[in-house]
Amino acid sequence: MLNIPSEYVDGYACAVDVDRETADNYIRHTTIGDPDLDPVLEELADLPQEDLHRFIAAGIDQRPETLCHAPKVLRDFFESINDAPPWFDDEAFRPGVRAFMNNAVSIFATFVAGTLIEGFATQISKSFFLTGRVMDKGVRRLRQNNRHQVEIFYPEGLRRENDGWKLSVRIRFVHAQIRRLLASSGEWDVDAWGTPISAANLGYAIAVFSARTLVHSTALGGRYSPDERAGYCAIWRYTGYLMGIPETILYTTEAEGRHMFRIGFLCEPDPTDESVVMTNALINSAPLVAGISKPAERKALVMDLIYPISRALVGSELADQLRFPPHTMLKARRTLFLYRLDTRLKRWLPGLFKKNESTMETIFKASLYDPAGLTYNLPDHVNAERSSPW
Repeated sequence: MLNIPSEYVDGYACAVDVDRETADNYIRHTTIGDPDLDPVLEELADLPQEDLHRFIAAGIDQRPETLCHAPKVLRDFFESINDAPPWFDDEAFRPGVRAFMNNAVSIFATFVAGTLIEGFATQISKSFFLTGRVMDKGVRRLRQNNRHQVEIFYPEGLRRENDGWKLSVRIRFVHAQIRRLLASSGEWDVDAWGTPISAANLGYAIAVFSARTLVHSTALGGRYSPDERAGYCAIWRYTGYLMGIPETILYTTEAEGRHMFRIGFLCEPDPTDESVVMTNALINSAPLVAGISKPAERKALVMDLIYPISRALVGSELADQLRFPPHTMLKARRTLFLYRLDTRLKRWLPGLFKKNESTMETIFKASLYDPAGLTYNLPDHVNAERSSPW
């Protein structure tokens, strides 16, 4: 018998008509978090935060002279993740790196207008809403997301010693800590919503980050060879593995990722008020990430470009559920067409356009690089405003 959280009952009933096996697997993972890391942080709940952060940093940065003083359960955890799984293939990542470098602008635009919208249309929005992390710090969140992408798609960025690996494992720790804080906060209804930041939500998210991003970025003018598509999805798959997503809910191919998205979207409840807040906050933060601060320019970019493109990508039904401005689909598709044409003209006829900063310079400016370097602090309160800095 499946333990179906009450908010998922109606969606599950629709999904089983399409693919019962995948729907059953998705629902099964709504009550699973990170089976390996969650018990570790629970056991270390009484460890002073300063010590916990120091030991996590030592484990991620491979400083055995400090890690040797950590509790055994944490040392054992790091020992278990030091080696890549048998299916890890760095050579297979190379076309994916090339895909990202050649299409980075359309990929980043896709994340704002499509990928994150479909991600936050799910139950995972409750977790972020209750912490306040995105609502109050939307610009920082988008820049963190950009930084993570830059690092995982950097050549060999997912090797053990490099920042793509480190940032992915950092995200794993943050998710596990927030999961623990939400579960004990009294604000989370497990019977209705399942586990906070569940394995199902993350398996769905990684499919959206990969397979759906390829769909949306192609609509925005991106171009990919078959090898590049496979490599792009392979990079996100290994990133999901590092983030603690169980392999039982982790896609293996682009086709599986697309199917995971379809079934997961059917299983998920209709977008809630939290989804509305999260998606609209992210869209309105995008101009600030791009360095546009003047109110009139920000409003024009959001209303005349991002919202119409987003509607064209995710469809009018979802856009209306998320209470996007009521653009017609004709206007949305026309805006998308003009954006795609502009992207392709700049690629085909670069001499006709002013040469400003390079694509990668633009991306680095839109990414978060703290002067102090990577930090591995974790939240110590469920509400971001009441938590110590992390």
